[in-house]
Amino acid sequence: MRTVPVVQMKANLSALLAEVERGEEIAITRHGQVVARLVPDSPRMAADAFRAFWSDGEIDLEAPSDRMPEPVAPLD
Repeated sequence: MRTVPVVQMKANLSALLAEVERGEEIAITRHGQVVARLVPDSPRMAADAFRAFWSDGEIDLEAPSDRMPEPVAPLD
């Protein structure tokens, strides 16, 4: 992973983003401390976001049974 100071990041943002698009990760530093990371985006499914939540087994994911349709009054 490459490390870049904030000043250099400001001056070269487009080039740094091109590197990230090629799969590189870049750490942004301020006064020698990492304050942020530029990482390639990876598409995620909603199931990925909730996987840990569902895996504890305490959620009932069974769909409720369908109810009979209710009668609707005609429009006059």
